[in-house]
Amino acid sequence: MYDKVFAVNTKGPFRLTSLLGTAMAGRGYGSVINVSSIESIYPSSTALPYAAAKAGLNVLTQGFAAALGPDVRVNAILAGAFLTDVADAWDMQKFNVMADRSIVMQRAGEPDEIVGAAIFFASEASRYATGTLLRIDGGVIGGIV
Repeated sequence: MYDKVFAVNTKGPFRLTSLLGTAMAGRGYGSVINVSSIESIYPSSTALPYAAAKAGLNVLTQGFAAALGPDVRVNAILAGAFLTDVADAWDMQKFNVMADRSIVMQRAGEPDEIVGAAIFFASEASRYATGTLLRIDGGVIGGIV
């Protein structure tokens, strides 16, 4: 199972960026935006395969930024806890206790709060950003405990 977690989170982005990034470079411009996780830099003991896969995605982001630059920008958003469908499975009482201790904003993000980062990376406003790993996590300090 762990190898599948790693494969899904690294092989797909690798193949897609190889193909589309090369096509973008042929056109002379483009932007690739990967979605990683705060787990990639602050791994929890219960999500190590996922964290390792996302750390691999961070490395791919930075490697492809070097390989496809200067015409194609490759960046990643490192998402923290967001109230998407996955949050339906959370014990919200336990989450809120953890958020009070570990997240400066003391809450999970709403899905619309990550959109601005994606728009930035997709637009010309980010024309000097490549290989960037941007945390959108509410201010996770020292990992989630």
